[in-house]
Amino acid sequence: MMLVLSFTFAFTSCGDAATATEAATEAATEAATEAATEAATEVATEVAAEVATEVAAETPHGEGKEHTSAYVCPMHCADSGSDQEGECPTCGMAYVAQADHAENGHKH
Repeated sequence: MMLVLSFTFAFTSCGDAATATEAATEAATEAATEAATEAATEVATEVAAEVATEVAAETPHGEGKEHTSAYVCPMHCADSGSDQEGECPTCGMAYVAQADHAENGHKH
């Protein structure tokens, strides 16, 4: 009887240890996967923001000369915009350089 109890205890103890080891390995793998996913998401978000900023600075934010001229009205009045500094004929505001206008984060 003592031999049967000893064998049963040893077998059960080994089984519990193996199960605990498997559970710990699974939990560690899950935690590592979650951390890697969060890090990758953060990096992807930062890269996407940088690319969007670069594209916005290089691309006029509308069509027509009020958006694409070298100098634009900050209000984008219809038919405003020029290749030279000056004032908007519609609202009277001073034109701003398109490069400066887009670079300062002007977004709609």
